[in-house]
Amino acid sequence: MSHWTDHLESDDAEDSLVRPYTITRGRTAPQRDDLTLITVVTTVEPEDGRAAARRLEPEHRAILEQCRTPAAVAEIAAELDLPVSVTKILIGDLVSLGRVTIRPPLAAEQRGGLNVELLQAVRDGLQRL
Repeated sequence: MSHWTDHLESDDAEDSLVRPYTITRGRTAPQRDDLTLITVVTTVEPEDGRAAARRLEPEHRAILEQCRTPAAVAEIAAELDLPVSVTKILIGDLVSLGRVTIRPPLAAEQRGGLNVELLQAVRDGLQRL
């Protein structure tokens, strides 16, 4: 997937800051506090099919397409090449419209939370690098 700025010729750094602000309609923080980097997002097909997607922004439609197979918030942000905060705002829009569902990853869901020992082992391994 190409990035939305690929066709732009301007090298002005300020231009790249304007687009995310306009994508979110001026919002700078997500309204939902339950979206983390590892939250899994899945598209819900509306009753009227894909026709309802025409009223959405291109970034919303890209999220819906990507999440036909479950994807983590971090994966979605990377695929869209947008900041995570912007991606969370867009996902929050889709949740409020009933177009996607969100859930914690299965491993966290099954254990009732994150495996702190595993996270500490990963942190220790990264520190040794």
